[in-house]
Amino acid sequence: MKLFECQHCHRAVYFDNTACLSCGHRLGYVAQRSVMATLEPDGDLWRALAEPEVYRFCANAGQGVCNWLVPQSSADELCEACRHNATLPDLSNPDNLARWRKLEAAKHHLFYSLILWRLPRTDRTQDPENGLAFEFLAEGQTADGTPIPVLTGHSGGLITLNVAEADDPEREARRTQLHETYRTLLGHFRHEIGHYYWDCLVRDSEHLARFHELFGDETRDYGEALKAHYEAGAPVGWEQSYITPYAAAHPWEDFAECWAHYMHIVDSLETAGSFGVRIRPRAGEADDLDARIDFNPYRTTLTKLIEAWVPVTLAVNSLNRSMGQPDLYPFVLSNPVVTKMGFIHDLVQACATGENASTKLG
Repeated sequence: MKLFECQHCHRAVYFDNTACLSCGHRLGYVAQRSVMATLEPDGDLWRALAEPEVYRFCANAGQGVCNWLVPQSSADELCEACRHNATLPDLSNPDNLARWRKLEAAKHHLFYSLILWRLPRTDRTQDPENGLAFEFLAEGQTADGTPIPVLTGHSGGLITLNVAEADDPEREARRTQLHETYRTLLGHFRHEIGHYYWDCLVRDSEHLARFHELFGDETRDYGEALKAHYEAGAPVGWEQSYITPYAAAHPWEDFAECWAHYMHIVDSLETAGSFGVRIRPRAGEADDLDARIDFNPYRTTLTKLIEAWVPVTLAVNSLNRSMGQPDLYPFVLSNPVVTKMGFIHDLVQACATGENASTKLG
């Protein structure tokens, strides 16, 4: 995520800001141009200081869950992120409104990347059966008190998230129960969108054979594979070929985990670059840990990404340990994992550069 600038006072502003903390001007994000617009009122609309375009806020701005702008000329009431919402929790419950705000913060961060990469984002209006949509559901119970669970997952373009995941203690309890080292809302979104893009970019494409070489045969029984994973855990030595233990459960999960981590790497490096982070260790023979993020991580080679990512994570993990915190990135990028990420990198960059004409894009 890059830093933005107030177009009035030129102070730094951030992706989630709704107003400049320095000069007080209203802010709104223009997804089509990846800029934070500084606004002045124009009747019931808003005019950006640095351009002639007039905007209105996404209809969800009134709920405090969105700061994205919609061009006055657009017939849409919702922004490019919110128009993919299919089901919301009962918002008469104040707890659910607070949870929805956290979910939307993570989802909008996800869409920041999807839009920059020009990845397909067909919605349910365009494709009622397989368009990308999100449902945020709360657990309930039947009349006799039997719990009705909500499982986070993806099916046919529909991504379901349990709103309880927005409660930090609940999410931490699930992380511990599932023996995970890492569990975040943004991580959920990036993992589940990986399943969606497997359907869009791999399933019916010429890339399927290469997928089989790297990830394995996805036609083996998915339900049985997950059952075996939860009963027996990951195989011994999983670290040599997989980014997480869960990735070893099934080729679909391996792809989704690698997709999520690829997004983690690219977006985090853009943040580091925006802050001018430079890694230059001052002890020992550490020239191989020298890193400067002077490139656009969204438009570069995988080699550059990995060469920068390893030193950055070593430095940040060390900072976390100095504060008594767990490692920010407690994962190892083995050669097989980097090769798998290379497959994903090629898929993403083909979309970003418009070279994916032969692939099903929705």
